[in-house]
Amino acid sequence: MTKKQKVDYVINELERLYPKTPVPLKHHDPYTLLIAVLLSAQCTDERVNQITPILFEKADTPSKMIQLPVETIKQIIRPCGLSPRKSQAISSLSEILLKKHNGNVPENMEALEELPGVGHKTASVVMSQAFGVPAFPVDTHIHRLMYRWGFSNGKNVVQTEKDAKRLFPKTLWNKLHLQIIFYGREYSPARGVKRETDYITMKIGRKSVIKSYPS
Repeated sequence: MTKKQKVDYVINELERLYPKTPVPLKHHDPYTLLIAVLLSAQCTDERVNQITPILFEKADTPSKMIQLPVETIKQIIRPCGLSPRKSQAISSLSEILLKKHNGNVPENMEALEELPGVGHKTASVVMSQAFGVPAFPVDTHIHRLMYRWGFSNGKNVVQTEKDAKRLFPKTLWNKLHLQIIFYGREYSPARGVKRETDYITMKIGRKSVIKSYPS
């Protein structure tokens, strides 16, 4: 198969498997999505979804959040890990949103990336899922599968994002990045992968990767 045929195969299979792509993190507006994505760093979506209802019951807007002591935020989000840093970031970015953006989450990458605790991936998720702007956030699942499928060299997530944007149509980015994540979790995990399960990799993947899979 040519590279284009492989790309088309992946697109078609993922659309067949995951015609609907609900955002994994529970939220009800751009602000709550931003906080949820920030909390998801080095934490599972499942754990975040257990914690955010507790946090958002107390504060689900920037104005309410800055009324909470940082220590209170830290205690609530402790199960998500990195709570000292994340709690301070949540409080600080909420204050910045009020002072610089009228309490609204900005709809551009540069302004988002200026917020405390908000890196390129978090900003990309918000742009994609909150505002519908084409973006291709790369998490560990996408980084892993882009390498396994021979679509990227696995050097770093910056290169993986560039390769993904080059290979896949821009109109599909927002849905496709979620579809790849879903496939990675269900069929091609980092550990315990099985040949009979990870059928996309078995069909189009790197020979070295396929060879490393247990028979």
